[in-house]
Parts: sequence; structure tokens; C-alpha cells
Amino acid sequence: MFRYLAFLSLVVIVWLPLPSAAALRVFACEPEWAALVSELGGDKVKVDTATRPGQDPHYVQARPSLISKIRRADLLVCTGAGLEAGWLPVLLRKGNNKRILTGHPGHLMVADTVQLKDMPVKLDRSEGDVHAAGNPHLQTDPRNMLPAATAIVDRLAQLDHDNAALYRNNLTVFKDRWQEAVHGWQRKAAPLQGIPVVVYHRSWVYLQDWLGLKEVASLEPKPGIPPGSRYLADVLSRTQELPGLLIIHSQYQESKAIKWFSGKSGAPVVLLPSTVGGTPEAKDLFSWYENIITRLLKASGRGNE
Repeated sequence: MFRYLAFLSLVVIVWLPLPSAAALRVFACEPEWAALVSELGGDKVKVDTATRPGQDPHYVQARPSLISKIRRADLLVCTGAGLEAGWLPVLLRKGNNKRILTGHPGHLMVADTVQLKDMPVKLDRSEGDVHAAGNPHLQTDPRNMLPAATAIVDRLAQLDHDNAALYRNNLTVFKDRWQEAVHGWQRKAAPLQGIPVVVYHRSWVYLQDWLGLKEVASLEPKPGIPPGSRYLADVLSRTQELPGLLIIHSQYQESKAIKWFSGKSGAPVVLLPSTVGGTPEAKDLFSWYENIITRLLKASGRGNE
């Protein structure tokens, strides 16, 4: 009887389907990095995202659902440079996941892979929400996606040796597609060179550098400080005679100041998606930048040049 039961057990074990290799779990702080990891990892990764496309990435609530996701993560991919300083340390502490802490292979800050702009000369709270490491909104220049992609694949390959060759092949394919796309966007955006722009928050410096836009003013007197009427009037007096002026802002920067300034100056307001999903058209990494350029060209009236 015992031998018979043992035989049946063996048969059951033989016929049970073999478990498939578990996907690498990645916790991305922003949608752009979630999209990039998905491009590079394919079905070998499962990606969770901390922020939604319409959400200001400076401010996130450490919800239990996020704590649960970060606790299971094998790899953390965030912007860094202080962008998530108000909430990521809380998540990491409550998640208690040593795999993704600083100094471990599972901890990746994209800001460490690129040269940041706007390095502060003075660190003082009176200067507003200044980021000590530099401007963290690096995702608005698509050229920064290439070093980010390389760093991500290095970590994926380190954490998942069995699929390292696949990740590196995906990187090669992505680089070829991306470089071709960037060249195409630059040709399409050539008419935008030198156009003056007023921003609400200085979150577009990388885009401006890439496309040659000329920032002439910010509606925030200092980062994170709402503008007063006197300051807005001063900005208006300095910019209202500039031909072709545009006002640009992201999906989470709607404000009365933007509407007031546009009404007084006559300058068109352009909502630009700051991440994947920031507008209905920005469905993935490629359509995201395409939509940014299309919106700028349409607002400037230079789309047919």
C-alpha cells in the first residue's frame, strides 16, 4: 500500500507543470522610468509605479499599497536628485527591503547617470524648493534616456543572470530605434529654435536646451513659491512685447497665475506632458516626445514650416 501511494505521488509530481521563472519585480517612481524598464525588460519584468501621470512627483502619499509593492521589489528605479525626497525615504523605511536600499544592486537613481543642470550656488530655504544636486526634471530631454537605459539594463542583467543576454539585446534594439526617433524629432522641431517661453515652474530646462527654446521668465518667483500680483505684473512688463511668446506648463501645474498672465499678455498656453500618460496622446515613450513637439509647433503656428 505504501509503495502504491508513493508511486501515485511520483506520478502527480511528474505531471505537475513546471513553475515558470518569476518575473523581476521593479518599482519605478515615475511613469517614464516604468515605461523605459518595460521597453527593456519585456515580459521578464513586472513593473509597479509610485506616481500617476497627472501627479506632481514631488508629493506622494506613502500609501499601504505602495509600501507592499516596494517591499516585494527586486529593483528600484527613480529619478533621484531630491525629486522624491519628501516621500521615498518613508516608503523605503516602511518597506524594509534591503535589496533596494542605497549601495545595493537593486537601488538605481537615474540622475546619477547624467549631467544635471541648474546646480545651486546657494543652499537656503529662503530660495524656495531648491534641489541641492541640481534640477531633477531630466526626463524632458530624450537624449537622457540612453544613459538611463544602459544603467537599467546593467542592473537587470546583474540581478537576473539567466536573461542578461536578452536584456542587452533589447538595449541594442532600443538604442537604434531611439536614436532614429531623436533625430526625427530634432528635424521636426527645428522651427522652434529661439522661441521665447514663460514657464510656471523651472521643470523644462532640459527640454529647452534640447530644442533651443529661450526661457525668458518663470511665473514662480522662486521654486515652489506661488507668485504675487506685483511679481506677475513685473514679468508681464518684461515679456509682453516679445514676439511669438509661449507659456508652457505640465499637467499638474494648472493655476490662476497662468490664466491671468495669458489673458493679459495674449500669449498662448501650452500644456506639455511631463511624463508618459501626461496627455491622452502620450501613450508610450515615443508618442510622449512626439506629442510635446506637436503641441509646441501648433501653439507657435510653425507646424507647417
